[in-house]
Amino acid sequence: MPVFTQKNAEKQLNAEADKVQRDDLESLLARQRAIEDKVKGSGKLQRFSGDIKLMFSMIGDYWNGSYRNLPWKSIAAIAGALLYVLNPLDLIPDLILGIGFVDDAGVVALCLKLVETDLIRYAAWKEQREAATPEVI
Repeated sequence: MPVFTQKNAEKQLNAEADKVQRDDLESLLARQRAIEDKVKGSGKLQRFSGDIKLMFSMIGDYWNGSYRNLPWKSIAAIAGALLYVLNPLDLIPDLILGIGFVDDAGVVALCLKLVETDLIRYAAWKEQREAATPEVI
C-alpha cells in the first residue's frame, strides 16, 4: 500500500474543494456534529479538534453573512477538507484500523497550512467581536 503523501493530500483537497458550491455550506453545517464526533473518535484527527471547530465557526459566520473577509478559495478548501473527513470511503477507507484516518489527517493538515492566515484573521475578528458584545445575564 503506498504511503499517503502531501502530494496525495493536495490532490484530494483540490478535488473536494473544486466540487464545493455555496449551497454545500448549509449541508456541511448541518453535519457538523457528525464530523466533530468522528474527529473525537479517531486518534489521528483528534489533535485537529480545536482547528475543526474554528473552521466550522468561520463557515457558519460566512454562511450567515457576518464574516466575509476571506476569499471563496479558502472557504472551499475548508469545506472540501471537512467533507473529505466525513467520507468513510475516501482514499484510505476509515474502516482500516490503524491507518484509516491518516489521509483525513493529511488533508486537514494541508488545508490548515493553506488557510492559516485566514483562520488567524478570523479568530482575531471573532475574539474582538466577542469582547465588544456585552454578556447577557
